[in-house]
Amino acid sequence: MDSINSMILKCLQENARMSNSEIGRRVGMSSPAVSERIKKMEDAEVIEGYKTFVSPFKSGYQLKALITLRAFMGMLKPFLEKVKTYDEVVNCYRITGNENIVMEVVLKNQEHLESFIDQLITYGETKTQIVLSHVVKHSEIKPV
Repeated sequence: MDSINSMILKCLQENARMSNSEIGRRVGMSSPAVSERIKKMEDAEVIEGYKTFVSPFKSGYQLKALITLRAFMGMLKPFLEKVKTYDEVVNCYRITGNENIVMEVVLKNQEHLESFIDQLITYGETKTQIVLSHVVKHSEIKPV
């Protein structure tokens, strides 16, 4: 990873739809050279993909929450399969500590939250925190 690749990644993280010619202007390279570098980073899986960020609130969801789960004995593996089927789950991480799982979820309203928690409690003990606002959102990952 050289400094030019780092600058290309910075541009793409700023705006994944930025044209190769605009990136080239910013990093001092031709569009085909930028394209080749991007392709190499995709092949090396430095760039894992491109994504559109959708506002949950403008899409009809009223609540965002973080839910931790401390799985009951023997329920972690079944939960790890089940969690992939929940539409409410935006992100899910297996973590260290007293809890096994932390999920970021979006929900229509308080009733939806209650019914979602009712589904989770068959797998373990939950703790829920309602998100009030984002402090850091989609922060850039700087290459090491």
